[in-house]
Amino acid sequence: MSEETVRVLVRCRPLNTREKNLNCKTIVSMDQSIGQVALAKPDSEDPPKTFTFDGVYDMESNTKQIYEDLVFSVIESVLEGYNGTVFAYGQTGCGKSFSMEGIPDHPEHRGITPRSFEHVFQEVAVRSNTKFLVRVSYLEIYNETIRDLLSKDHLQKLELKEHPEKGVYVKDLSMTIVHNADEVMKLMSRGTGNRSVGATAMNADSSRSHSIFTVYVEMCDTRDGGDHFRAGKLNLVDLAGSERQSKTQAEGDRLKEATKINLSLSALGNVISALVDGKAKHIPYRDSKLTRLLQDSLGGNTKTLMVAAVSPADNNYDETLSTLRYANRAKNIKNKATINEDPKDALLREYQAEIQRLKDMLMGKVNMDPSALAAFLGGAGGGGAPAGPAAIAAAPAPAP
Repeated sequence: MSEETVRVLVRCRPLNTREKNLNCKTIVSMDQSIGQVALAKPDSEDPPKTFTFDGVYDMESNTKQIYEDLVFSVIESVLEGYNGTVFAYGQTGCGKSFSMEGIPDHPEHRGITPRSFEHVFQEVAVRSNTKFLVRVSYLEIYNETIRDLLSKDHLQKLELKEHPEKGVYVKDLSMTIVHNADEVMKLMSRGTGNRSVGATAMNADSSRSHSIFTVYVEMCDTRDGGDHFRAGKLNLVDLAGSERQSKTQAEGDRLKEATKINLSLSALGNVISALVDGKAKHIPYRDSKLTRLLQDSLGGNTKTLMVAAVSPADNNYDETLSTLRYANRAKNIKNKATINEDPKDALLREYQAEIQRLKDMLMGKVNMDPSALAAFLGGAGGGGAPAGPAAIAAAPAPAP
């Protein structure tokens, strides 16, 4: 078991059109050589407040550099059987979704999310003696309600449950088997279309919910004549931005959404504070759906990277200072990540066993039940999820 702290990077976007129209001044400066952010208080002669992180990226930076510097190692860990989480945090309109989703087909500004998908399947394609099964799920937390963004009924409320071995999970959350990065992107695009968004004075396409896209990677290493199973999990989390009503001018439903967003982010802040306090006897994970779902990512069995997005404008000084303090606390959280070896609920193991049973039937080693075989083949050819052997045959694993 390796103990390591949550890694944190800070990214500052350029001044946007609204800030330029307000004649805002830039108050954020960065020294990438030492990972330091300096924040100057407007109309003050006080020295700038400074913070140090694992990486800092100014308005000239690009997502490709961020991915190679800090995200790459998280994905590699997932492919070794660890749990990994990348989550974006910051004030509304500061570029969280830009960092996570990016610009499609842009060599430098494609987001962390599509780069992660490509990374997974590139590795799957070149690993010999290893069979893979990759599944995905996509949910949002809207007004403290969990919804499945890939479900036909994406407005249905889902329940949070806890299992002594699996931990916290979402009951009836759909998982889809995928075979390449393009399939994953199409699913994510479909789910994002179902996500709750709305316009505010700060952001024309403001996310009104937190979203978690999860990639489950099961691996079976067939070297040494045996089957060695491992399971990695990657959570890609896009948090809704913190808001001040005086700036967003939110009213009605937008104001109700903002209140719920701020409450859950406050609960997340309380969890972070309790984890780094060292004296806290109780960690308030149960105060919100968000903190319960991120429980393993904060102080648990996960390698976690936080992407803190900030604005350079002087009229956002208070919000930027709050984000930097939030991120500065988060970097002191200690996680204890372990490789998920020989998971009891590995679907890949079930598929392997089913394939072997069919092989034995075809070889005449066991009695063939015609009705069972017909039912199995009928299930494989139906319109729903592929049956076990069909899925494993279609999986992008190279032949041993």
